[in-house]
Amino acid sequence: MITVALPKGALLKDTIHLFQKIGLDFSAFLDSGNRLLQISDPTDTAKALLVRAQDVPVYVEYGQAQLGVVGYDVLREKSPQVAQLADLKFGNCRLSVAVPTTSPYQRSFQLPPHGRVASKFVHCAREYFRALDLPIEIIPLYGSVELGPITGMSEAIVDLVSTGRTLKENGLVEIDVLFESTAHLVAHPSSYRLNTDGLHDWVERLRDAI
Repeated sequence: MITVALPKGALLKDTIHLFQKIGLDFSAFLDSGNRLLQISDPTDTAKALLVRAQDVPVYVEYGQAQLGVVGYDVLREKSPQVAQLADLKFGNCRLSVAVPTTSPYQRSFQLPPHGRVASKFVHCAREYFRALDLPIEIIPLYGSVELGPITGMSEAIVDLVSTGRTLKENGLVEIDVLFESTAHLVAHPSSYRLNTDGLHDWVERLRDAI
C-alpha cells in the first residue's frame, strides 16, 4: 500500500480530483467536519496524509510517504532530496518582488544596497538578489508579508502572487518575477528507483491523467 502526502490549502482540491481520476478517493479531506489527518482510500489500496504544503517534501524525503504533491515554490525554497516526476499543470502562481505603488523603485535592481526585503521565501529571495549582485537584508516573515512595506519595515517583499488582488488591496505592485510555480508530483527516491508497491504504475497513471 502506497502512502501519499497531500497539501493543505490551495492545492488540495485539485490534487484530490487528480487522484480520483486514477481511482483513489481521498475526498474525505474536503469534508469541513473531517478532523482526521490520515485516511485510507475506500478500496484500501492507498493511504493519504494531510500535511502543511511546506511539509510535503519532508514526509516524502524521510519515507513516510512514497508520493506527494507540492508547489514548485516549496521545492525551490527547501531543495529537498526527492525525485521530481511531473508538472501537474495546476496551482499556477508566481514568486514576485513587489513594492508600494508610491515607491520610486520600478525594478528590483533599483532597490537601495543594504535595503530590506520581507519574505517567507528567504532562500529564494537571497539567491535572487545575490544573482543581481545587490546586497539586501532579507527579513523573514511568515504571516502577512504585505505589512513589511506598509509599516515601513522593508522597501519590498518577495511573495507568491496568483491574481494580484491581495497586493492591489494593500497598495502594492509587482515589479519583477523570480519564477513561475505550479504543483509538482514528487516521490521518495529509493521507493521510486526500486518500484516499491508498484509505484511506477501509479506514477504513469497520474501522468496520463494530467
